Amino acid sequence: MGDGMLSKEYIIVIVTATIVGTLARLFSLKADLRQYPSYPNGYLINLFVGFIAAAVGAVALPALLTKNFTAITFLTVAIQQFRDVRKAERDSLKDLENTEFTKRGDAYIDGIAKTFEARNYISLIVSFMTAITMLLVKTKMVTLEILIGAIVGFIVFYLIKRYSKGKSIGDIADVREGKIEVRDSELFVDDLYVTNLLGTENGQNLFQKEGIAVVIYPRERHFSIALDNFGQRQAILFDAARALGVKRYSFTRKEYAEGRIIITFVPIIHDVNKLIESVKNTPLLESVKKSHSVMQTNLVGKE
Repeated sequence: MGDGMLSKEYIIVIVTATIVGTLARLFSLKADLRQYPSYPNGYLINLFVGFIAAAVGAVALPALLTKNFTAITFLTVAIQQFRDVRKAERDSLKDLENTEFTKRGDAYIDGIAKTFEARNYISLIVSFMTAITMLLVKTKMVTLEILIGAIVGFIVFYLIKRYSKGKSIGDIADVREGKIEVRDSELFVDDLYVTNLLGTENGQNLFQKEGIAVVIYPRERHFSIALDNFGQRQAILFDAARALGVKRYSFTRKEYAEGRIIITFVPIIHDVNKLIESVKNTPLLESVKKSHSVMQTNLVGKE
């Protein structure tokens, strides 16, 4: 074949690598207590973008080897477009904020948008590594080449996913049920003052009878730096409310002496265990993470 034409070997490599990369995106999609991405439309959108990313990674090396520089230029443009995925995801979630009883908050939205952009790059890298492996492994059995390429691709996917996995609240804090007490119009959880905005007697009785609360205890004092962040507390409250629903009221309060965080509201489904699980699984936002070892570094006298 002439220059710029793809042989049967390259076509097999591209198809296999694209499939493996798309499967990597599929495996990274999951709907948990946060109910995001939504199903089925949210899945379809993210899976399709993952397919495009996988195709970009699969075509890159064959295009270079066949001296198809026009295709390589197109790949560069395609990669640039993946950055728009983050912006589109952020704008979409912000448009939904006014429809939520409890808002996600800007910090949580930014974290979700970055995660979805990063996962498309995972598909691209997995696909690219699958293609490289198949081109390096020369055997007379096409099936064996496909198998080896797929195995390497999934190993790369496992390593990247494990490395990029973020921490959750359950990794840095203990979550326990809190005891609710209403004194006149004031709300207390484990004798800690929360608010005086319960309003009418009906509202006070509702919270007393149906309210639910948890208290988050940081395992080390410096973990309070992340938990005290308003964006992080907003994310915790949102995940808790999304898991159980909100009938009325929702509050979050921090306690300064020990760094405890209180999450309380009147849920639609009264399930303390599910609430504790939801809070523990709330991701620790990248925008509030602090390195304790770096904070301890002595920078006095350094420029």
